Amino acid sequence: MKNTYMEKALHLAEKALGRTAPNPVVGAVVVNKGEIVGIGYHQKAGSFHAERIALNDAKDKAKGADLYVTLEPCNHYGKTPPCTQAIIEAGIKNVYVSTLDPNPKVSGKGIEKLKENGINVEVGLKEEEAKRLNEFFFKYIQTGLPFVAIKGASSLDGKIATSLGESKWITGEKARNHGHSLRNIYDAIMVGKNTVLSDNPSLNCRISGGRDPVRIVVDSKLSISSDANILNLNSEAKTIIATTTSSEITKQKELAIKAEVIVVNEGDQVNLKKLLEILASKGITSILVEGGATLTGSLFSSNLVDKVYFYKAPLIIGGDKAKGLIGGEGFKHLDKAIKLKDLKVEPFGNDLLISAYVKG
Repeated sequence: MKNTYMEKALHLAEKALGRTAPNPVVGAVVVNKGEIVGIGYHQKAGSFHAERIALNDAKDKAKGADLYVTLEPCNHYGKTPPCTQAIIEAGIKNVYVSTLDPNPKVSGKGIEKLKENGINVEVGLKEEEAKRLNEFFFKYIQTGLPFVAIKGASSLDGKIATSLGESKWITGEKARNHGHSLRNIYDAIMVGKNTVLSDNPSLNCRISGGRDPVRIVVDSKLSISSDANILNLNSEAKTIIATTTSSEITKQKELAIKAEVIVVNEGDQVNLKKLLEILASKGITSILVEGGATLTGSLFSSNLVDKVYFYKAPLIIGGDKAKGLIGGEGFKHLDKAIKLKDLKVEPFGNDLLISAYVKG
């Protein structure tokens, strides 16, 4: 039953994906004599943590009960008091933790505090699942960079458009809807200037109950127009334009009326590593990159990609002039090619989604 209770806690945590940055998603379940008496999950940064919500839900039944929590309880004051104190005061007898917190402010200290107060603690229940659920947070804390995923749709032979530029729609509605579900859980969505110029996308989330990600455009010379859809949306999420000193000051001021313009570095090309560092400093822990081929190629060649979502349609487009999914020079030798792991294949209507992680 321990696994069942922790699975419940993981499902609770999953509800908040995309809502808690820069905090992790956390779920908690209180069990007394085989009965679930309290549940909770962290809903947004600055709000009560999962443990406290679950304990409040359990009320007096928390005394002598077991607590299942997907991440080590915090033992420091932030925007909320430490969860360890709430657990101790509630009279919890046993605490089951999926994984330690990678945050050096917390790691191991929460467990130690609970044990010092006579509470039995076990760590490692559903650990891999918990780490995968919080892969954005772990990457952000351990490296100071956001988790970066590439999303792309192509024909079976890897083309994202015909030689004439036709691209709507390569994949079917079910695959496109799943793409919007990804936008719902990532903090930000990133595209290059060519995607804005050619497609004029809105880059919003169009699923029921969804929320828009922050929109990021990489545009070294500020080629996009102030009339672009991404700059004129009725959305709570902002648009960030990343540029360089090679862009004109007057254009920077013009676009700054509708977006946040960041001059990342000198030169003609945006330094993507530096851009990611800046975005992380703003609390952005995850980025879904939706093109184009040039930006995608640059991210791969800079070793900045963590995961891929490639939708494949049962089409053959062909042609030397038809655009491929990944641009740039590519890798000249096979032993330098990007290696993937943990491949997963899922059908969406007539299309297939292949997702995988980049080998470290």
